[in-house]
Amino acid sequence: MGEVLDFYTPDDLPPEIAVYESGLEQLSGGNEGKIGALALRLAYDKSTARTVVREQYSRIPLFAQRALYLEESLPSMAYLYIISPSGGVLQGDRYRMDITLEESAFAHITTQGATRIYRMEKNYATQIVNISIGEASYLEFIPDQIIPYRNSRFYQKITLRVHESATAIYSEIIVPGRVHSGESFEYDICYTKVVVKDQADVLKFIDVGLIEPKRHDVKSFGVLGEFKVLGTVYIINKKQDICSKLKQEINATLRHSTAVSCGSTLLPSNSGIVVRLLGHNSEDIKKAVYEVASIARKLILGAPFTKIRKN
Repeated sequence: MGEVLDFYTPDDLPPEIAVYESGLEQLSGGNEGKIGALALRLAYDKSTARTVVREQYSRIPLFAQRALYLEESLPSMAYLYIISPSGGVLQGDRYRMDITLEESAFAHITTQGATRIYRMEKNYATQIVNISIGEASYLEFIPDQIIPYRNSRFYQKITLRVHESATAIYSEIIVPGRVHSGESFEYDICYTKVVVKDQADVLKFIDVGLIEPKRHDVKSFGVLGEFKVLGTVYIINKKQDICSKLKQEINATLRHSTAVSCGSTLLPSNSGIVVRLLGHNSEDIKKAVYEVASIARKLILGAPFTKIRKN
C-alpha cells in the first residue's frame, strides 16, 4: 500500500504541508474512495476530423464524461467534463490526473463544479495533475474554483509539459471559503504549484501560490488587499509576437474593469504570459478568465470562445 500511496502523493511535499503528516490511520488500509485517479489520452482522428479519447482510466471519485463537440468554428475540439460523485475532497484524499494530448489534438477540459476542500481534523489532501501536450496541439484546462472550507489543508501540483509548437491555457481560482455560511479565510493552508516544461522535459518555470490565512494577513498590501478572490491564467505559447499581442489586448480589455483588478506579464524562458486577477466574488473572476481565454483563442486559433456550458 505504501508504494501505491506514493504514486498518488506529490514527491515534493512542501514543509508547510508536511507538518500535518501524522494522524491518519484511515489511509493505512487503502480505504476505497481515498485515492482518486483519472488518466486520459486524446488524439486527433483523421477519419472523423475530431479529437477523440483513445484511452481512459478512472478510479472513483474521479471520472470524465464522454467527449462533446460544442463549437461549430472548431469542430475538432473535444469538450470534457471531470466529475466527482463524492462532492468534495476529504482529509487524507490523494487525487491524481494524467492527461495526454497527442499531435494536433484540440481539447477544452473543465470540472462539473467547484473543488470543495472539506474541513479536516487530521492530515491533509493533495492533488497531482500531469498534462502532456504534443506537437501542434491546443488545450484549455479551465476548472471551476477551489473552495477551502474551515480548517482544511490542500496541496495541488500542476505539471504542464508543452511542445514548443503547442499551446496550453490553464487557470485556477481560489475563493476565501464558504462565504454564504459565514466562513472567510478560516482554512489552514491552500498551497498550489505550477511547473512548466518543454517536450524535452527541460524546466521553463515554477510558480508557487501559498495562502495561510491563520498565519499571515491576506488583507495586507501586496497580498489580496481589499479583494477576496484570486485568479490566475497561464497561457503557454512560444510565439513571442502572439504573446505580446495577448498581453496588450488582455491589459487593454480588463484595465477599465470595475469588477476585477488585473495585470499580465511575460513568463520566463519565452514561455508565454501569466494573468493575475483579483476580485470580490468568483463570478467576476470567472467572467474575466473566460474573457482571457476568448482573447487567446481568437489570437491563436482565429476562432471565437463560447462560454462554458454547465447545468
